Amino acid sequence: MDDGLAKTLKSLRLYGLHAHWDEYLERARRERFSPVRLLQHVIEEEYKIKQENARERRLAQAKIPERLVIETYPFARQPKLDKKKVMSLYDAFDYVEKSRNIVWLGPTGCGKTGLATSFLIQAIQRGYTGRYILFAELVEELYASVADHSEHKVLKRYLSYDVLHIDEVGYVEVEPVQVGLFFTLMHKRHRKRPSFITSNLGFDEWRSFLKNDHLTAALVDRLTENSYVFNMKGCRSLRDPLQKDA
Repeated sequence: MDDGLAKTLKSLRLYGLHAHWDEYLERARRERFSPVRLLQHVIEEEYKIKQENARERRLAQAKIPERLVIETYPFARQPKLDKKKVMSLYDAFDYVEKSRNIVWLGPTGCGKTGLATSFLIQAIQRGYTGRYILFAELVEELYASVADHSEHKVLKRYLSYDVLHIDEVGYVEVEPVQVGLFFTLMHKRHRKRPSFITSNLGFDEWRSFLKNDHLTAALVDRLTENSYVFNMKGCRSLRDPLQKDA
């Protein structure tokens, strides 16, 4: 490939074609591609590369701390979790189209975050945008936006994600203004775009950190209406060493 062609391909952002030029020509020679077949092959391969690059960008932008997939979740260690129900929801993949929230409630270490993350990754791999964020970081960012009057901008950003995973809801107490902004975010996403929520507290305990009975009731209503809720209260911590049954 001469320098002029290489420069043109880079200018057109045809990086796959630039990187695999010799490979494509060799395959075309070996398999006796016609000019049309060669062009078709190049276009197909470039499309695959661009799709993969876009997927990796979406995954990076989601800021997922650990890319856990459903295939690695130890269902055998959680006999009280309805594996059939989880996998049926995962395989159906209708929660984005139907804008249905998924909520996981249960003790620390039982695998809530791993399950939610696997669903988030599934959506991203299917072409949707997503974002992972800790509840504490989200409400802190919302609170900080009040100081510079950027609430609308911050809310708009979190409303834009096709799927939003908010992890560890209830680990920190929040100020009234934070509760209000969090409710606004959930209210605006309601029935428009799904949110994944994980919490070690049952809904009846949310008043303890939200400290507003009215907003707590309204928030729980938004999160549970048109939603899938997995109560993992009886599940064991996966962080404990395996113990043999007596």
